[in-house]
Amino acid sequence: MAVKISNVKKNSICELKGIKAEDELLKINGNDILDVLDYDFYMTEQNLTLTFKCIDGKFKVIKTKSADCGLEFETYLMDKQQHCKNKCIFCFIDQLPKGLRESLYFKDDDSRLSFLFGNYITLTNISEHEIERIIKMHISPVNISVHTMNPELRVQMMKNKNAGESLKIIKRLADAGITMNTQLVLCPGINDGDELRYSIEQLSALYPSIQSIAAVPVGLTKFRDGLPKLEPYNKQTAGEVIDIIGEYSAKFRKEFGVGLCYPADEFFIKAERDLPNADYYDDYPQLDNGVGLVRSFYDDFLDELDYISEKSTNRKVTLATGADFYPYLCDLCKKAEEKYGVEIGVQKIINNFFGETITVSGLITGIDLYEQLKSIGLGECLLLPSSMISDYTNHTENKNKFLDDMTVEELESKLNVKIVLTNGGGGQLLRDILGVK
Repeated sequence: MAVKISNVKKNSICELKGIKAEDELLKINGNDILDVLDYDFYMTEQNLTLTFKCIDGKFKVIKTKSADCGLEFETYLMDKQQHCKNKCIFCFIDQLPKGLRESLYFKDDDSRLSFLFGNYITLTNISEHEIERIIKMHISPVNISVHTMNPELRVQMMKNKNAGESLKIIKRLADAGITMNTQLVLCPGINDGDELRYSIEQLSALYPSIQSIAAVPVGLTKFRDGLPKLEPYNKQTAGEVIDIIGEYSAKFRKEFGVGLCYPADEFFIKAERDLPNADYYDDYPQLDNGVGLVRSFYDDFLDELDYISEKSTNRKVTLATGADFYPYLCDLCKKAEEKYGVEIGVQKIINNFFGETITVSGLITGIDLYEQLKSIGLGECLLLPSSMISDYTNHTENKNKFLDDMTVEELESKLNVKIVLTNGGGGQLLRDILGVK
């Protein structure tokens, strides 16, 4: 096995030694190089011996002490991204309508991306080589989509005969001292209730290797024809999940000093309960998974509100957000209006594209924004969270596109307003509202 070189930087050690694009890197210090993790790990050694197979079939060895040897590769991973082999009953990608860009239908289950970008993997797709490499390189943390610790139920939920057996890998990684963040996508009446209790108990037994357990509610679009029947969480069932997790987190706080297991913000919103304070989330170990995101954002905004002493302004702006975050954003913007005199219009965007049960901002499309904002006076600018145009596949051709392929520039033209993509938490949003750095 080898990785193909796409380019060699000018005047680098490899170019000076005659390495060219299309040549292959075989080994570093005698170790096979299969992908970016191998490359990054072995390139940290002090004395480097790189073995190449050139396009003419000859082999070449280069010795250097510099990690910056000038090699560039076609993709960051150096080879193809690994595709998910599960058919989970709750898979969001299976609920996408036809006609969207091809990259949105790719189901990632690549262990390398868990370490590099924080992606979640199921362990059903991982090879023995990859397990041994994680242990050898002590790659941590690994983010794992567990869903249930009941092997038989996991097979049923993921429609993969290996789904139950792969749970043993979690124990193996824990025994090797690898830290893990885990998530449970909960489906009402399937893996919550007593099954949730069992999963929490089994995972918590591996603390401190298991750093966190996040419970996330299943997301259901209107495109579920031919898929298993699932119900969304409601006020009662969401409250039951919160109560179960609260029971365990209080116990773990006494035993471990941390809550360890946490419900996603959506559960509190659906249950119509107040959000916990920051202490509940410890150091926010799963913020990107929607666990404590609203609390963190809220507190960050208020901290910046106390800090910025900007004078009153006649500035007028509009903010658009999903249904979940709308009441919290309204409350924060009211405080900003009272202090600074700025006029802030907050618009709740109903997700007509995927269905009204999808209430998070990150899944709002350009067409829904246009249809619901076109008749509104938007002021100097329209502020949108950058999550609306983020593309987890990192394809450069999708930059600045919403999920329906409308670009930010196209929406600006249609609405005749400047769009500001805000990113960095509540404090950054307040600065964007006020137009200050």
